[in-house]
Amino acid sequence: MSSFNIWPVLRCQDSRKLIDFLISAFGFVEGFVVLADDSIGIVHAEILWPEGGGVMMGDAVIGDAVHLSLPSGPVSIYIITAQPHVLYQRAVKAGALIVKELQHEEYGSHGFSAADPEGNIWSFGTYSGA
Repeated sequence: MSSFNIWPVLRCQDSRKLIDFLISAFGFVEGFVVLADDSIGIVHAEILWPEGGGVMMGDAVIGDAVHLSLPSGPVSIYIITAQPHVLYQRAVKAGALIVKELQHEEYGSHGFSAADPEGNIWSFGTYSGA
């Protein structure tokens, strides 16, 4: 069984903008995108984390009644990485808003946090859980 069985799902104001940001700032890889009937909005998308797992998302104004009734973000997501210093430099270069600088934590992790254009907080660190 894979250790990456949790895939957060985000409802976005502009999924395409968020996908492009996450690819540029953090190195996610676009998996696939299902466009809405207008060929602009996104019904469903998956972006992959190179170290395993990924994130699903779609535009908040598109979808069936059940999905449209769900609340939307912002959320905070923590992602394990072996090289937070490399991601930090990439995020800074891409213009990401760093909300917690790269640092060593008391519990042994090394990481940082950044906000995306939708106000979600993405934390990257070496802590892999208990």
